[in-house]
Amino acid sequence: MTPSKRHWLASAIVTLSAAALPLSAQAGGVSDKEIVIGTHMDLSGPVAAGMPQLRNGTQMRFDEVNEAGGIHGRRIRFIVEDNASQPQQAVRSVDKLIRKDDVFAIVNPFGSGTNAAVVKRAVDEGVIYFAPWAASAVLQQISGKSPRLFTTVPDYHTTTHTGLTWLLDQNPNFKKVGWVYMEGPFGDLIGRGVKSAMAARKMDLAAEASYKPGEIDFSSQVAKMRAAGVDLIVMATITRETVGMMTEIRKIGWNNVAVLTGNPGRTMIVAKLGKDAVEGLYGVGTWKILDPNNAAAADKAWADSFKKRFNLEPDENAYLAYAYADWFVRGLQAAGRNLTADSMTRALQSTTSNHPVFLGAASFKNNHFDPELITVDQLRNGIWRPVSPVLK
Repeated sequence: MTPSKRHWLASAIVTLSAAALPLSAQAGGVSDKEIVIGTHMDLSGPVAAGMPQLRNGTQMRFDEVNEAGGIHGRRIRFIVEDNASQPQQAVRSVDKLIRKDDVFAIVNPFGSGTNAAVVKRAVDEGVIYFAPWAASAVLQQISGKSPRLFTTVPDYHTTTHTGLTWLLDQNPNFKKVGWVYMEGPFGDLIGRGVKSAMAARKMDLAAEASYKPGEIDFSSQVAKMRAAGVDLIVMATITRETVGMMTEIRKIGWNNVAVLTGNPGRTMIVAKLGKDAVEGLYGVGTWKILDPNNAAAADKAWADSFKKRFNLEPDENAYLAYAYADWFVRGLQAAGRNLTADSMTRALQSTTSNHPVFLGAASFKNNHFDPELITVDQLRNGIWRPVSPVLK
């Protein structure tokens, strides 16, 4: 169903309802036997190495639904498009999902810049936009706080403020702080948290350096930090940039500086790719790390099932994508057989999740994940281990 057909159907429903005819409204992407759900991820760009975890975690939950007979008699058809971490490519991908595939919802799409480029278009066309892996505050603002947008990534500025404040409180020798960030909304938001934490302690940043998305040489940024004599570097980095920055720090033998990365850089794929170079790195954690070798029985059973399905060892991103997809499935179940964007919105606003990957029970407050709980973790022997209590 194209956007014009969506709008035509809405008008037809109003007209026929006024004539008191018995007609059941049906959302785009919903038929008697199927619900069409889409997403867009970086399958060919700078963070493509981590995307099989997100894709398979989401797919696994939807496959389980179909294997159990569907939801209210409907199976889920899941369509994945490549955004290559490029906003223009995301626009093309989402345009296809809406116009050609007629999706009911977009679930677990990846990237701050890519999601920012398309979220308003999607919600304005009546599509539920659920759990984007992106800067939540930016997306909420761009969408006009649309009731069809549900953000689950804890806000980068508040979590960074909380994590950095705790780390500075615990380490009074950190007197000179440097700040390295990706240009764009992701870096801007984490920067808000860094600067508010510093201002609260009446401290000034000793040095700042930026990098462009896709950049792979971080020698100039690291050199600037070292020249300023910083004790602690805070980074707005994702996978490749986190490893690249730490590799450069180790290459020049700078072993007496502490480094803190924001939430997107604190992943097991960083640990696996960076190996010795990332040992000792601090990270802001907003969910539990999945360690299949030291997991609870239920977590280990899930990891074994994932590995059997995809021949891939899962990490916490796979588990988190699964948890978000499960939350979406709960909404579908609660919305009932007469599934529309409005009935799904109401259902999601009233659902909760106690999934073990979260740091606590979660619900939606103003369509955003609540409460925002974090830990400060550190990479020790290749595993992210909490060094702080759970912080709010």
